[in-house]
Amino acid sequence: MKLVVGLGNVGKEYKNTRHNLGFRVIDEYLGKVNWKVKMEAYIYKDEEKDVLFVKPMTYMNLSGLAVAKLCKYYRIDVKDILVIHDDLDLPIASFKVKKNSSSGGHNGIKSIINELNSEEFGRLKIGIGKNSAIPTDKYVLGKFTKAEEELINNNINAYLKVIDLFINKDIDYTISNYKD
Repeated sequence: MKLVVGLGNVGKEYKNTRHNLGFRVIDEYLGKVNWKVKMEAYIYKDEEKDVLFVKPMTYMNLSGLAVAKLCKYYRIDVKDILVIHDDLDLPIASFKVKKNSSSGGHNGIKSIINELNSEEFGRLKIGIGKNSAIPTDKYVLGKFTKAEEELINNNINAYLKVIDLFINKDIDYTISNYKD
């Protein structure tokens, strides 16, 4: 089984914020599905593809708690995990597919690394840019501008293709063979 995790914060006040980009991409990928609550997460299991989609309910900084519980319960290997998250160091809407890298200061990723005791899981890092005039916590919890929304929407199919490649192959194949 594979695990696809979208990072974000639960609650209406966080909807459409930069930090909830992981939730948004998973929602776009799945469309309308019936999420279940299990082990501090919203989960949707695609039986046909043998994939568990997850949106942790633990808030961003404790995302690893839910991910670790689900990995243990479903016996998911760290190499079969893809985490989708925002990245301050990438230009808005650009993205990278990686594995074996540090948290880069992202507290949700830091939590997952700590709980899994590994950096070997896959990541779809989506750029949200940064604005040095705004404190980081306020910036990531802020909403996208219209221009930023347009850039994200223009790239959404590329993000969804990364998820498909990961599900149908593996993270190494996805990293090596992703093409726009």
